[in-house]
Amino acid sequence: MISQPTGEAGRIEALDMLRGFSLIGIFIANMLVFHSPYLYMDPYTWFESNGEGIPFMWIDILVEASFYPIFAMLFGYGLSMQYEKSLLQKSSFGPIAVRRMVILLVFGLIHAFFIWSGDVLFTYAVMGFLMIALVRVPPKWLFFGALALYILPLGLLTGVTYLGERLMGGASLAEFADIQQITQSVEVYGHGGYWTAFLFRAKEWVLISGLNLFMTPFMILPLMMVGAALAKWKVIERAKELKGRLLVIGISTLVIGYVLKATPFLIGPDYSLQLVQTFFGGPLVAAGYVALVLLLCTVPWVTRVFRPIAKAGRMSLTTYIGQSVIATLIFYHYGFGMYGKVDLMTGTLTAVGIFVVQALLSDLWLNRFKMGPIEWVWRIGTYGTILSNKKEKRHDLS
Repeated sequence: MISQPTGEAGRIEALDMLRGFSLIGIFIANMLVFHSPYLYMDPYTWFESNGEGIPFMWIDILVEASFYPIFAMLFGYGLSMQYEKSLLQKSSFGPIAVRRMVILLVFGLIHAFFIWSGDVLFTYAVMGFLMIALVRVPPKWLFFGALALYILPLGLLTGVTYLGERLMGGASLAEFADIQQITQSVEVYGHGGYWTAFLFRAKEWVLISGLNLFMTPFMILPLMMVGAALAKWKVIERAKELKGRLLVIGISTLVIGYVLKATPFLIGPDYSLQLVQTFFGGPLVAAGYVALVLLLCTVPWVTRVFRPIAKAGRMSLTTYIGQSVIATLIFYHYGFGMYGKVDLMTGTLTAVGIFVVQALLSDLWLNRFKMGPIEWVWRIGTYGTILSNKKEKRHDLS
């Protein structure tokens, strides 16, 4: 039997709502890199010296490292749903899933080299190949295996970093700032042409992807595994039934997560505390956000009012790549050349404004079409046939 893509009737709106919610958070976090040499600075001293310490603190606690875990979990959730669907249809899962990951990998390379070096699609595709096998594992093994794979190595890394800082006599690794790279970033992205930016972006991507490929088996893969386990337990589909548990999980993980994420501000920006913030505070806050969004999605008027966010989430690939295209055109010299010229609040409000427009346009687009344009290309490559993307008009026969 030939597997077919999921139709509109088979979609879960809360899943799309979570994707849309994660995309706005990811964009706000990414905006720091789009408009400034964030990768090469110590943001705690940089923004404090610029009088932007308070805005950075709120972005760091509420947003940074708390939205990509949601997207990673949803990636595993969706892949597990596709696997379960193939079992029901008695169709082949592996070959189709492999084609999906190959195409996603190609999208990632195009995105990384020609648009923005901070791409995550390539990384997701590489981890996705592993998930094709792991989605077959029972949910308890997936969930607790993911916790072990995440906590043990990242906890060890954090502990070793802490000991290293103590041996250095209290000197903080967080004081590092690569002045040469900051200057080069401003020169290339703020004043250089597209070809200059292309070469610098390629070098950046090689460095970033090299670090990512070392870290993602411990940072991203476990999150995908958790998502796959939650899909097998149908947590999103059972949100109304699980209201009490979701409320307890949402409040407790947010409180603990916010405390952990605030440690660099409460104690000091030691690098070990930044790792605690990112590795442990971020995913806990993400879990809290997921629980609270699922609770809100059980309220009918909330889903109606915020439906455009779900539509942007349904077009997540188009939305994500579109954000990179728009942001680089605003900030890079071959666009409007605003790199290094905006403050944190302006950058954040710009991200929110762009996403609002994207959500409204996604709503309009999906009134006429079945899926986003990039999703459509992805489906064509996956199933090897040109599928009509235009919705058929319904005629009133009464």
